[in-house]
Amino acid sequence: MINLGFETAILIISFIVSIILGIIIIPILRKLKIGQIERDDGPQSHLKKQGTPTMGGIIMIISMIITVTGVDIFFILKGQSEIANKLFPILLLTIGFGLIGFIDDFKKLVLKNTKGLKPAYKMLGLLLISVAYVVYLVYGLHIETETYIPFLKQMISIPTYFYIPFAIIVILATTNAVNLTDGIDGLSSGVSAIIITCLTIIGILFQVQEIGVFGSVIVGTVLGFLMFNLHPAKVFMGDTGSLLLGGVISAMALYLKIPLLLVIIALIPVLETLSVIIQVAYFKKTGNRIFKMAPLHHHFELSGWKESKVVIIFSLITLILCVIGLMAV
Repeated sequence: MINLGFETAILIISFIVSIILGIIIIPILRKLKIGQIERDDGPQSHLKKQGTPTMGGIIMIISMIITVTGVDIFFILKGQSEIANKLFPILLLTIGFGLIGFIDDFKKLVLKNTKGLKPAYKMLGLLLISVAYVVYLVYGLHIETETYIPFLKQMISIPTYFYIPFAIIVILATTNAVNLTDGIDGLSSGVSAIIITCLTIIGILFQVQEIGVFGSVIVGTVLGFLMFNLHPAKVFMGDTGSLLLGGVISAMALYLKIPLLLVIIALIPVLETLSVIIQVAYFKKTGNRIFKMAPLHHHFELSGWKESKVVIIFSLITLILCVIGLMAV
């Protein structure tokens, strides 16, 4: 039985841990001159962000490690080692996505290699971690390959040889979609916090305690980070944070057997991705652009919207979609 008081307590604890880490780590990033590098062809208003500390996703990674480890110890001492045994692998596998982003950020910002991690290597790393996670779900936890159909409120059984590649594609698509959503102060962190909250509530409704606990840790962590990431941002998450959040969202959705629900609750990242695909394809074919700039949030910026307006509107849309998503389950 899930204890909502416990979930609330660990959310608050992870929030406080994230805040403390932000206070400690941001000055270190500033001192090491690990600052944002803005594109010359990006929105001109972003040039003033040049040099703002980035790679702040390490705040979320360390906060997750501290809080989940503490929760694991708590469950072990209570004799509930089964929950602890399920929590730690989820932590390791989701942090793996963040580490891929960390390597990319480290090469670009610390080693001053402007190209960062080669796209092929980055995709290979994400692929390997995705395969490891899906194999863990199917053969480690022996989770059945059933998938929940939103609104119809029923499961369909998918053969393992179809489910494994499908699940891997879900992870890769989600991590890249959240990565593309990161580009405005507080946008990716705000939208992700709402989506993860929705998945956590579903975990509680489905009585999946490890997801209820894990999600509460992540929500608290992201909200703590958001305190430093809101406009004007004192720190950016970098690929370290955006790939981590994408990994968390896809990992939780697959664990709960609701990956199809992401099309609804994560529609903003989906649209951000589609805007890039459409822009590139249309430009290659015609030499013209449909959007003023892709991803989609830049189009609205160049249309006269302030960053804060984009974040508020996109977050409200996500909140409404998450309410619809909860109704769909």
